[in-house]
Order: sequence, then C-alpha cells, then structure tokens
Amino acid sequence: MKLRLLLFCAFIFSAASLFAQLKLPQVLKEAANGVKPGSPSQLEISDAIKEALEIGVSAGTDRLSVENGFLGNAAIKLLFPPEARKVEKALRGIGMNKVCDDFILTINRSAELAVKEAKPLFISAIKEMSVQDASNILMSDQKNAATSYFQRVTSSALAARFKPVIQGSMDKTQVTKYWSELSTAYNQIPLAGKVTTDLANYATQKAMEGLFLEIAQEELKLRENSGLRNSPLLKKVFGYADKSKNGLSFR
Repeated sequence: MKLRLLLFCAFIFSAASLFAQLKLPQVLKEAANGVKPGSPSQLEISDAIKEALEIGVSAGTDRLSVENGFLGNAAIKLLFPPEARKVEKALRGIGMNKVCDDFILTINRSAELAVKEAKPLFISAIKEMSVQDASNILMSDQKNAATSYFQRVTSSALAARFKPVIQGSMDKTQVTKYWSELSTAYNQIPLAGKVTTDLANYATQKAMEGLFLEIAQEELKLRENSGLRNSPLLKKVFGYADKSKNGLSFR
C-alpha cells in the first residue's frame, strides 16, 4: 500500500514537472516580450483593434449607404459648402427653393452611393495600417481612441482614393447639374460676386467624417457591451481591458 502511494506521488510530481517544463518556454517568451502571463500580446491587441474597426466600417457603411443614410441624419447631412451658404441664402430669397433642395438631395445621394462603393477601400486601409502604441489605444479613457487613430493616420491616403468614387457618384446623381444652375443664377445677381468651390473635395471630406462618426459609435458599443464581442480575440482583448482599472501598459 505504501509502495503504491509512493509511486502515485512520484507520478504526480513527474507530471507536474513535465507540465511546468512545457509551459516555461511560453512564460519566458511572454516575459521577454513584456507581456504579463494571461494578458493579450501587442499583436493580439493590434489585431483586435483592426477587427473592431472593420466591424465599425461594415456597420457604418451599411447604415449610411441606404436611402436617407446621410440625408436623414442631421449630424452628418451634407448641406451647402460653407463658402456657398450665401449662394443658398440669396437664391432662396428670390424663390429658387426647389433647385436648392434638389442640390442638397443629390449631394447626399452621392455620399450614400459612394460610401457603399468605398467600403473595400476602408477595409483595405485598416488591414494595411500599422497600429503603434496599441496598448494605450486599448486602455484609453477616450472611447473612440481606435477610430481617432485610424482617422488620423489614414485620412489623407483614404481621401485620395475615395474622391474619385465620390466624383463618380456625383455624376450619377447629377449634383453638378444642379450646382451649375445655382451658380449661374447667383452670378447673374448684381454685385453678388462669384463663388468657387470644389464640390468633390467637400463631399469627400463630409462623407468620410460621417463614416468615421459611425465607426466611433460602433467602437463605443464594443467597449461598453461585451455581448457584441463576437470573436474569441475581441472577447479576450476587450475583456482584459474591462478588468484593468489603472491603465496597464503591456510593454
């Protein structure tokens, strides 16, 4: 009986030692990379941030690309460009309300159409993006930190790729036709002064701002509602952030 007990204890000790040996390289690797055991690695955090942004782009483009996605949302609705507000005021003052309304309708339809077509551009930009300081983005008190970072580091390149899409959609919705009518009528008003504006550039910037706002709202949902984290990676990374109370750094 004692012999069996001794053999059993020896077996348990050997198994424990073997398990420790198997785990040790991983623990040492994590320590070398500055990762605390059980915490997500920098790569996992970076990938989770990208996944969250992709979810935001998909949800945002789905909402904005439907009819009235922009037009029906007061927060992102495209109006006359700032430098052309005096054009709108003057022309409405002489009874040209319909043409002004048609311009606003068609420029918003252009944004709705373009956002749908540009979805792959935004997804591609996310995949290509290198996330610097991923830990601080994750642990930030700013609930749209990932979206803000994405907007800051990709806006210029995205705008260059997105503008031709906007221009194409503007051609389809005839917004330039209505703008031509408006500018021609305005220029005939004595002493009005000509107004020059880059409609494609204006629509590009406003459409992107609208989409980034939608992405930020999705990021907020993921940060605050664990039930929306539908992948093991999102659950691990954002779950770890939930449990961290003092802004941990994983460096």
